[in-house]
Amino acid sequence: MLKLRRFLKDYRWQLIVGPICKLIEAIFELLIPLITADIIDNGIRNNDIGYVLPRGGLMVLLGVLGLGSALVCQKSASIASQGFGTKVRNALFCHINTLSHAELDKIGTPSLITRMTNDINRLQLAVAMLIRLVIRAPFLVIGALIMAMTIDLRLSLIFFGAAILIALILFFVMHRSVPYFKKIQKKLDSVSLISRENLSGNRVIRAFGRQEKDQQRFDDNNDELARTAVTAGKLSALLNPMTYVVAQAAIIGIVWFGAGFVFAGELMPGQVIALVNYMTQILLAMIVVSNLVVIFTNASASAARVNEVFETKPSVTEEASGKVTQDEKAPMIEFRHVSFGYQGGGYAVKDLNFTIERNKTVGIIGGTGSGKSTLVNLVPRFYDANEGEVLVGGVNVRSYTFQELRSRIGIVPQKAELFSGTIKDNLRWGKKDATDQEIRQALKVSQSYEFVSRFPEKTEKWISAGGKNLSGGQRQRLTIARAIIRKPEILILDDSASALDFATDAALRRALREETDGMTVLMVSQRVGTVRYADCIIVLDAGEIAGIGTHNELVRNCEVYREICLSQLKAEEVENS
Repeated sequence: MLKLRRFLKDYRWQLIVGPICKLIEAIFELLIPLITADIIDNGIRNNDIGYVLPRGGLMVLLGVLGLGSALVCQKSASIASQGFGTKVRNALFCHINTLSHAELDKIGTPSLITRMTNDINRLQLAVAMLIRLVIRAPFLVIGALIMAMTIDLRLSLIFFGAAILIALILFFVMHRSVPYFKKIQKKLDSVSLISRENLSGNRVIRAFGRQEKDQQRFDDNNDELARTAVTAGKLSALLNPMTYVVAQAAIIGIVWFGAGFVFAGELMPGQVIALVNYMTQILLAMIVVSNLVVIFTNASASAARVNEVFETKPSVTEEASGKVTQDEKAPMIEFRHVSFGYQGGGYAVKDLNFTIERNKTVGIIGGTGSGKSTLVNLVPRFYDANEGEVLVGGVNVRSYTFQELRSRIGIVPQKAELFSGTIKDNLRWGKKDATDQEIRQALKVSQSYEFVSRFPEKTEKWISAGGKNLSGGQRQRLTIARAIIRKPEILILDDSASALDFATDAALRRALREETDGMTVLMVSQRVGTVRYADCIIVLDAGEIAGIGTHNELVRNCEVYREICLSQLKAEEVENS
C-alpha cells in the first residue's frame, strides 16, 4: 500500500487532524474510569451529592468533547478516503487507456473491472480505518495498561497476561485466515468473468440451450467462492469468543483479587471498578485491532493487484513527439519483412513483404487464423511488429504520434462496437464537428440511411450500450459510416460486412468505390465476392503470403486462393474468371 501513498498527498491535513482528534477522544475515554472511581470512592461512599454532581458534569463534558472530536475525525476520514479512491480510480482508468492491446488481452477485462471497483473500495476502507482507528486502538491498549499500573501494579499483571494471550489468539487466527482472503480476490475475478460472459453472450447461450450448464458453471464457481469466504469467516469468527473468554477470565481475576485487596484495605471499590473498565477497553480495542488486521490484509492484496496494473508498461509506446512529413511519392502502406506473434504463441504473421499504392483498394483474404486481422492491426500500431518495419506514407509508423497516425486511418473493427448515445453522437466519434449533410452522406454510403430514416427519431435515435437494440447488420453499417465520415487517408474494413446480405454487401462495395476517392482501402474478408473486384488481393495462409495479384491472376497462379474460390463459387464461375 505504500506505493499508493502518493494519492494521499492532497489530504495531509485530514491525515493529521483526523488521528489527533481520535487521540483526544481516546484520552478522554481513558480518563472516564478514573473519574468514575473518584465518584464511587469519595462521593457515593460518603453520600456527598455535592461531590458527585460536578464530577458527573465533567464526565458529560468529556463525552461531548469526545463526540465532537470523533465527528471531526469521521469527516476527515471520509474526505481523505473518498478522495483517495477517486484519484486512484481516475489514475488507474487513465493508465489502462495507455496500455496496448497485448496488455489488455493478458490481464483481461473482468479482472480490470474488479480491480477498479472492488479492490479500490477496499483500499478506501483501509484509508478510512487508518485515520479513525490505527492510532486509537493501540493507544487505548497501551493507555489502559499504564492506567492499570498506576492504580495497582499487582493487578496490572493480569492485564499484561490477558493482553499477551489475546495478541497470540489474534496472530494465530490471522495467520490461518490471511491466505483465504487472498484467494477470495482471485475467485472474485473468476465469478466476474463468468458473469460478464453470460450477460454479453446471453443470446448465444439461449440459442444453444446452454442455460442450465452455464448456470451450473456459475454455481460451481460461486460456491467455491462462498466456501473460501466461509472458511475465512469461520476462522475470523473465532476471534470474538476466544478474546471474550480471555477478557472475562481476566475480569473475574481482577474482581476476585481486587475484592481481597479491598477487604484488606489496600484498594478502594471504585479502583476495582476502574480496573474492570480498563480491562473492557483493552478487550474492545483488541477486537478492533483484529478487524483492522482483516481490513488491511484485504487492502494489501487489493493494493498488490492495483499496483500490478500501474506497473504494467505498454508494449506499444509513443516514440515520436513532432509532426512528420510524408513522402508523397512513396507507397501509402509498406510492409518490409514484418513478423509478429502474440504473447505465449508462435508467429501470427511471418515475413510479410508488400506495398500498397495510394488510392488503391486492396482485398485481404485467407482462412480463419491466417493473420488477416493481425496484419491490419499493425498499421495503426495496435501492436508493434517483432521484426521488420511497417511504413505509412514512406514513414515508419513508430515515427508518428498516436494521434497523428490514427487520425489518418478510419477503422471498422471485426466486432461492431457502438456506444450508448444517439446515432449522431456515435457518428461524430469519427468527426466531432460533422455537419448534418456529412452525416447523411456517410449513412447513404454505408447503406444505413434507409433503416435510420425509418426511425421516428432519425439520427437522434438512442442506441443502448454495445448497440444491443440494433441488428448485427445495422451495427456494422453504422460503424462503417463512423469510419468514412472522417474521410481518412486509409480506410480499414476488417471483415465489416460479415452480417450483411449479398445485395447490401454489393451495394456497399459499389458506394465505397464511388465515394472513397483519395482513400487507400484495405478490405479484410473471407468472402471472395467482397474482394474479387479490388485493385489487388493479398492471400494469406498460416500467417504467410500465399499470393498477391488481381482476382484473375490469383485464380490461375495461387492454389490457396483457387481453393477458397471453389469453396464459395461454382466451378464455371471460377474457370471463367
